[in-house]
Amino acid sequence: MEGVTAALNAAMAQGAPGAMARFTGPEGVQARTLGVRDRESGAAMDIRARFRIGSVSKTFSSVVLLQLVQEGKLELDAPVNRYLPGLLPDDRITVRHLLTHRSGLADYTNAMFEHTVPGFEAVRNRVFSYQELLDLSLSEPRTTEPGVSYKYSNTNFVVVGMLIEKTTGKPVAKEYQRRIITPLGLRNTSYVHPDVHIAGLHVHGYLHPDEEGAPLVDSTEQTVSWAQSAGAVISSPADLNTFMTALMRGRLLSPQMLEAMTTVTPTDATNTRFYGLGLRRYDLSCGTQVYGHTGTVQGYYTYAFATRDGRRSLAAMANTSNKGSANTALGGTLEAAFCGKKPAAKSSSSVQPRSSMLPAESDMPEHR
Repeated sequence: MEGVTAALNAAMAQGAPGAMARFTGPEGVQARTLGVRDRESGAAMDIRARFRIGSVSKTFSSVVLLQLVQEGKLELDAPVNRYLPGLLPDDRITVRHLLTHRSGLADYTNAMFEHTVPGFEAVRNRVFSYQELLDLSLSEPRTTEPGVSYKYSNTNFVVVGMLIEKTTGKPVAKEYQRRIITPLGLRNTSYVHPDVHIAGLHVHGYLHPDEEGAPLVDSTEQTVSWAQSAGAVISSPADLNTFMTALMRGRLLSPQMLEAMTTVTPTDATNTRFYGLGLRRYDLSCGTQVYGHTGTVQGYYTYAFATRDGRRSLAAMANTSNKGSANTALGGTLEAAFCGKKPAAKSSSSVQPRSSMLPAESDMPEHR
C-alpha cells in the first residue's frame, strides 16, 4: 500500500484535488484516501463516497448483453442489423465487433469534445436519444472495415445499449439493476440518467480546461446523456471491488461466456495491453495479468481491475480529468497493488516497470 499511496500522491501532484484506492485480497481490505472530495467545503476524500465511473460502465453493459447471449436471445457473431433492422450502414458489423471495438463506427465524442470545457457545457444538461448519438457517429467516415482492427469508440456501446433495450423491452437502468446491482448487493451503484445528481455521500469532479492555468470546472452535476450505456454508471470503490471480483469468479456469467469475455487481442504494440468483450487486460511488470476497465468522465478517472481468479481486486479514483498525466499516475496503483515492492536493486535502477512507462489509455478525447 506504500506504492498505492505514492501513486495517489502522484495523481494529486498532477492536478487531482483528491484520490483514493481500495484493495481486496486474501489478507482482507486495505484502503487509502488523500486530498479532498469537495474543494469548496474542504471535505476530505472518503472511501465510502460515490462517483461517476465513466467507461467502467462498459463492463456492466457487456455483462448484461452477454447474459442475453447466454439466454439465446442474441448471437455474438450475428449482424447487429438482424436485431435492429437497418440501423447500421454495414450488415457485416456484428455484436462481437461492438464489444471488442472492431466495428469501425466513428467515435462521436471526438467532435463533441474537440474543445473540452465548451464541449462539456454544451451537453452538461442535454438529454440525447441513443439514435441522436448514433447519427452523430454515422455522419463521420468509418475508421476501419468491420473486424479488421481495434479502434476504441463510445459509439459501440451506445449500440450495445440499443440492443439491450430492444431485446429486453426495458431501459438499461432496469437491466443493470435486475442482473447486476440487486444480485450483488451493490448499494452504492446506480444509473440515474438523465438525472444530474449523485445521491448521498459523493465525490465532486473537477475538469481541467484546455488552457494552462485556467481554473478547474466543477463537473459533478451532469446528465452524462452523451455517454449513457457507454459511461453513465455511478458507483463506489467497495462496489467496484465486489463487481469485478464477482465477474471474475463466475457469479455473473457462465464459464463459457466468461472465457469469451476474457479472450483478448492487443490494443497497441507493447504486448501489455489487450481488450476482450467490454473488458481490458493489462499485463503488469511482475507477470500478473489483471482484468477490468478504465474510466474517464468529466471530473473523474477510475481504474477497476481484478486478477483472473478474483482473489485480488483494486478500485482507484482521482477526481479530475483532461489531465492525462494524472490518469497515468493513478494507473500506478495497479503495479503497486498487484506487484508489490520491487527489490532494492531494481528500484534504484533506471529501468522502470514496462507498464508504468506507458501513458494512460484514453476513454474519451482529452487535450492536456
